[in-house]
Amino acid sequence: MRTYHLIVILLAIPYICLAGKEEDEGVKFANKCEVCKILAIELENRLEETGKSKDVIEIGYSLDDAGSKKKKTKYKKSELRLVESLEGICERVLEYNIHKERTDSTRFAKGMSQTFRTLHGLVNKGVKVELGIPQELWDKPSVEITNMKTQCEMLLEEHESDIEEWYFKSEGNVPLKSYLCSQLVLQNGDDSCLLESDNDGLANSKTKSESQESQNNVKDKEEL
Repeated sequence: MRTYHLIVILLAIPYICLAGKEEDEGVKFANKCEVCKILAIELENRLEETGKSKDVIEIGYSLDDAGSKKKKTKYKKSELRLVESLEGICERVLEYNIHKERTDSTRFAKGMSQTFRTLHGLVNKGVKVELGIPQELWDKPSVEITNMKTQCEMLLEEHESDIEEWYFKSEGNVPLKSYLCSQLVLQNGDDSCLLESDNDGLANSKTKSESQESQNNVKDKEEL
């Protein structure tokens, strides 16, 4: 039981009360590169979903052209598809979790973090875990995630016309991460996060986890 308490203390440190300065309280908000990366990923995923439709729609509804034939166009190439794909796109950010065992941009990822999987496992074994927040709030969006959603909405509002231009001229040819993030949002800035993959984050977190496990084993032997 004593070993469990040591683990809990080590894992709980970043989650203590989120008042005061970000870094002092274990909170690190998403930077512009991370926000743009997530927006680009989610929008391209959404466009891939809507792009499967083979529907043909009619456009040109107007009192002035009531007698003229309405133009038919493929939904996949229509402005309607873009509008519907953008609707609520930043809400998808709330599906992400903060993985504090990772240090690069992959700390923002879907699925439960390694830290909380460990904590839930301890609770299931009957270990009392104190994080300073009720257990029912453990799986709610963290302050980092809600902040990233707000940043996503601001970025989308600022670059909606750029996204529209990419959609009509470059979708399928130029990745949105490159067009929007590298060339516009992060122009002359640091875009290194765009090259980071989930595999990189998993490798880093595994190394960190193994190091922590080794430290815990040393402490256990010293106590014996």
